[in-house]
Amino acid sequence: MNNLLLSVKNLSTYFDTDDGLAKAVQNVSFDIGRGKTFAIVGESGCGKSVTASSIMRLIPTPPGKIVSGEIHFENENLLELDEKYMRRIRGNKIAMIFQEPMTSLNPVYTIGDQIVEAICLHQKKSRSQAWTIAAEMLGKVRIADAQQRLTEYPHQLSGGMRQRVMIAMAISCKPSLLIADEPTTALDVTIQAQILNLLDGLQRSENMSILLITHDLGVVAERADDIAVMYASRIVEKTDCVSLFNEPLHPYTKGLLRSLPQLGTGEKKLYTIGGNVPEPLNFPTGCKFHPRCPIGHDKEICHICEPELKKAGPGHHVACWFASGDRDKKEND
Repeated sequence: MNNLLLSVKNLSTYFDTDDGLAKAVQNVSFDIGRGKTFAIVGESGCGKSVTASSIMRLIPTPPGKIVSGEIHFENENLLELDEKYMRRIRGNKIAMIFQEPMTSLNPVYTIGDQIVEAICLHQKKSRSQAWTIAAEMLGKVRIADAQQRLTEYPHQLSGGMRQRVMIAMAISCKPSLLIADEPTTALDVTIQAQILNLLDGLQRSENMSILLITHDLGVVAERADDIAVMYASRIVEKTDCVSLFNEPLHPYTKGLLRSLPQLGTGEKKLYTIGGNVPEPLNFPTGCKFHPRCPIGHDKEICHICEPELKKAGPGHHVACWFASGDRDKKEND
């Protein structure tokens, strides 16, 4: 694939805790092409954010550790780079928008100081040049009176404006890859749409690739080129956006889609998936979804054997005995 920007292969990240080894991410693999949007979707606690932090090499060590896998970015394996070289990539070629802008922005420094610092560090610009670029970036994210806003502190801005500042900071060095970790979680619906439309526009103008982390399939419906559905540390389904919405294969994916509000159906109550995502310290045996699965909760193979992510159609992979066609083969062995 000539236009491949990022390739993650068999990534596993664990955390040592007082109660045991927490396997937060296990054998995660996916590719992102240049200028494309790849979404990772799943409930809180499934390993989405840990995957993003692993790509950025931001896993706190100890207690965390990337125990296996490869992360190839522009033909370099990020896991083989020393920290000094990684700092040249982080925030420069790969940027990240975090979930909560109020905790990501430093409350004692002005907006301008924080954006200028990143530009001076990575782009080797003078402070006056960096200030001009910072104002330009605020304009790109549609913040009016950019020069005035640069002198203000995070607490003086609304939630939507703080999120725009985070985006401005992230794109200030023109990254090839932007990781957006739940970029609209703390915002109301109207502001959510504005932020997502803003990311769409910036992607087209800057030809960025985007890794979008979210729990909401509705957010990615019209934005992602490809989607991976993650559950309890693993990817359970991976395909292009159209195929996922038109023909979901995994029972978990089907449950997530049924949970979306549907207009004109007459349904007054939203569908919910029973139970909770299991804790990494207490994963069930076999398929991790079987305790909540409408099919596998009473099937022996689902209790005993964990299915691998396998090809179920052109560009469509799924980890389910009942969707992949592997159940009959396994039970006949």
